[in-house]
Amino acid sequence: MENSAHILVVDDDREIRQLVGDYLAQNGYRISLAANGKEMRSTLDTSRIDLIVLDLMLPGEDGLTLCRNLRANQALAQMPVLMLTARSEPIDRVIGLEMGADDYLPKPFEPRELLARIRNILRRTRALPGTASADYVPNYQFSGWQLDTGMRRLTSPQGVVVALSGAEYRLLKIFVEHPQRVLNRDQLMDMIKGRDADPFDRSIDLQISRLRQKLGDDARSPDLIKTVRNEGYILASSVERQP
Repeated sequence: MENSAHILVVDDDREIRQLVGDYLAQNGYRISLAANGKEMRSTLDTSRIDLIVLDLMLPGEDGLTLCRNLRANQALAQMPVLMLTARSEPIDRVIGLEMGADDYLPKPFEPRELLARIRNILRRTRALPGTASADYVPNYQFSGWQLDTGMRRLTSPQGVVVALSGAEYRLLKIFVEHPQRVLNRDQLMDMIKGRDADPFDRSIDLQISRLRQKLGDDARSPDLIKTVRNEGYILASSVERQP
């Protein structure tokens, strides 16, 4: 069940950390608490965590640094991260998403909204092939790249495994499932976030930019994920689907 998930709350404010932990525990989640990056890593080393609620403004290593390090770690690259911050400037949200956060919630926030966002992230994550049991899990090959949906692993034409965040993986999977087809932002947001998508959310552009970087695709003249002016994006490559 969804509410059996184990959530790690990382916040240096003891009161907020405890309040968030207590609220989520009351809604059926298993909870671990950490005050800083050191405690977060210790928990990840000893426990199976399903999602991290990560404060941006931490002493020492801040939330952005910790999130970036998670995405660089092959074993933890797709760990879902919901970032919290007392900053309300749009640029802070942009930077958080660029560092690989799956979602972003400014403080102060309604606990019910935090709960809804966590449920949405877990629902999306658990719908992925890598977390579901299935007899047939396809692999996709395109322009020398290979996406293994069983392992949720992207391999370059040179045989190098490229770490993807959960959001980047979901986005790439959508493209390889709909090759050479123009997908507009609303379609992409709907397929990624479902009914919880914000019609004014343009974070999809940030995820496209990050995915292009992972694919070595020149943003000024991309060969793989092309921008179709006033329409959306297209994976301009043929895709071979293999068992």
